[in-house]
Amino acid sequence: MLVAKYYNNNDIRLEELPTPKIGPGEILVKVRASGICGTDVMEWYRIQKAPRILGHEIAGEIVESKSDRYQTGQRVFVSHHVPCNTCKYCRDDNHTACDTLHSGNYDPGGYSEFVRVPKINVEYGVYVLPDQVSYVEGTMIEPLACGVRGLGLVDIRADHTVLILGCGISGILNIQLAKLKGARVVATDINEYRLQKAKEFGADEVLNAAQDLNLKADRVLVCTGAYAAVEQAFKCVDKKGIILLFAIPNRDIAIPIPDFWRHELTVTSSYGAAPVDLEAALALIADKTINIKDTITQTLPLTQIQAAFKIVAEAKESLKVVLEVN
Repeated sequence: MLVAKYYNNNDIRLEELPTPKIGPGEILVKVRASGICGTDVMEWYRIQKAPRILGHEIAGEIVESKSDRYQTGQRVFVSHHVPCNTCKYCRDDNHTACDTLHSGNYDPGGYSEFVRVPKINVEYGVYVLPDQVSYVEGTMIEPLACGVRGLGLVDIRADHTVLILGCGISGILNIQLAKLKGARVVATDINEYRLQKAKEFGADEVLNAAQDLNLKADRVLVCTGAYAAVEQAFKCVDKKGIILLFAIPNRDIAIPIPDFWRHELTVTSSYGAAPVDLEAALALIADKTINIKDTITQTLPLTQIQAAFKIVAEAKESLKVVLEVN
């Protein structure tokens, strides 16, 4: 089978590997679409484990099943990370802290023609796609679920002003989710294309992040890895406010301790999604409560993955890039 192996952002090689063999309780999925996550182009993060086959936002068709739960021909989204559902973290509904979730994956990765889905992923991470959800749209279940979880952590209410720093795909999804809560949403970026997209997807106000942001927000969502956004977050968060690090910079952050203490601020982070978040995201997409279709700005074949990575890394006129695997 064809795979795309990551060495660095500018060196992704198309190679051939044997199609995985499945065991009891497992399924083999023919990948039909695979989304490129912003974390995949964070070279400082990914290169530590290179070379490897990345890709964790997939939708495809079951072509072989040794599970009683799923049959060949079913269209599915498959979660790469699943919790054990028995450890202390899972029992406290902190599934994304589960060691099993952080150590498991499907084989080999989403940038390939086929993936073997381990038994635990079959049990806790396979979701049948409704007819109205395309394979390409199905790749957005995991990214949207991350937003569902993140917003759930910071308790956004209708009387809140929410500041979203960064209008890439995560910012756009969070804009839509925050608007569902009834909040007033202000979004920033330095890219005029993305500021226009933020307006289109429901932001009440958009501001160029290069200017001084003279506002106070109850909740601030950092949806860009730019360190300047972290500094802006502390300047713009209101008393008793919460800063959510949805995205992270490539170095430690400095917390202005006097303000942090005196204004009783909260700084938290959000990583990944739990099964309940994935279920919620699938429902939002299936019901078209969230506009997913228009967030996907480019689709390219797997054979053009290097060009696709360049589009994502340059972050110019794009939101979400999805690879189609034929």
